[in-house]
Amino acid sequence: MTNTIRSVQGTEDVLPQQWGWWRRLCGEARRLFEAYGYGQVRTPILEHSPLFVKGTGSTTDIVQKQMYTIQGESDDEDAITLRPEGTPPTIRTYLENQFHKKITFQKFYYIGPMFRKERPQKGRLRQFHQAGVEAVGGASPLLDVETVILARDIYRDVGLENFEIKLNSIGCEECRTEFRQEVYELLDKEREKLCEDCQDRMDRNVFRVLDCKNEQCQEIAERLPTITDYLCEDCSSHHDEVKAALSEEAVDYVEAPHLVRGLDYYTKTVYEITHSSLGARDTICGGGRYDGLVELLGGPSLPCVGFAMGLEASLLAMEAELGDPPSTGVEPVVYVVSFEAAARPESFRLIQRLREAGIPAEMDFEERSASAQMRMADNMNATFCFLMGERELQSGDVLIKHMETGDQWNAPRENAVKEIKKFLEDTE
Repeated sequence: MTNTIRSVQGTEDVLPQQWGWWRRLCGEARRLFEAYGYGQVRTPILEHSPLFVKGTGSTTDIVQKQMYTIQGESDDEDAITLRPEGTPPTIRTYLENQFHKKITFQKFYYIGPMFRKERPQKGRLRQFHQAGVEAVGGASPLLDVETVILARDIYRDVGLENFEIKLNSIGCEECRTEFRQEVYELLDKEREKLCEDCQDRMDRNVFRVLDCKNEQCQEIAERLPTITDYLCEDCSSHHDEVKAALSEEAVDYVEAPHLVRGLDYYTKTVYEITHSSLGARDTICGGGRYDGLVELLGGPSLPCVGFAMGLEASLLAMEAELGDPPSTGVEPVVYVVSFEAAARPESFRLIQRLREAGIPAEMDFEERSASAQMRMADNMNATFCFLMGERELQSGDVLIKHMETGDQWNAPRENAVKEIKKFLEDTE
């Protein structure tokens, strides 16, 4: 016997009965994205690799370790990569379609799969999904606040309560120069106590240590000075306005002075939404401002802000707090039962007429017995059965059975669909 081919490690199937929370989360996200004025974009899964080297940052773990890249025939410029995140492709779309030469301020959203060479674990996959927004061309602190409220509203509207919004500012390059030097000198004294990854990260980007999930590294990071003490006047004012507007809108948040996010392009505002049910890797959404990214990718100097929700992590939070997903199994309103083979063509015609009327309908396609068909109708929670046998074929009628009450009655086949439709309208 041959071995069964299994799914690729770090990927997972979503079965019909698992779609309940997926549909609710993605449905609420789409509804609120558009209510907030964000238009959908869909970018290719494949992008030129330099987009992420430049955009995400050459020192990030994503670029250093996690990208799925197909090397080009001549040089690295020809390489293509399965997208590991959604922000650089969205900015590439903005520039390639020359929005900066038309209406500069644009708001986009996306929902789709991303790919990283992660060490697979619960909620952390090699193919995963993100839903995110990017607002391009707006420098107002109120735009930062809008994105925070938008993310909060999505989680609140799907029923989550036990999440926390963490907020910080990482300033601009002017702010970070002195801070970077002091952090490096302090960490260098304790380099041997840091995890192996952080010892390597220090010389590439010392702020990576602040983002480490290792418990000992976190303890060391907690003793470091905070960036907010080094903010320039502009960044400090921006941060104060963000906090004031969040408070004005009654948004609960906590200040997280060591929050830096894991990507190079962030400036000023950074934030995360976490959920306590997920353990050490508890982030379900992350975002902030990245005012230098458009210019870095070859466009003009334009401010931007946005966030990305990790859908798998968000769904785990929903399962932990809300329980099993609601059923999304196939539940026909009408199941047509054929008592003999001669009735099958007419049964098929009936389900097609029902479907054309917008009524979910199903029949047996395995030539099972009438009693097996009735059991299937019951298992599928059908509201009605249409019973078709030789007598019904001769009379032009159909026997209708209400599955819950057991009531049965005959109806002309040409009127059967109307009867069911009227019943559904009367019981809405």
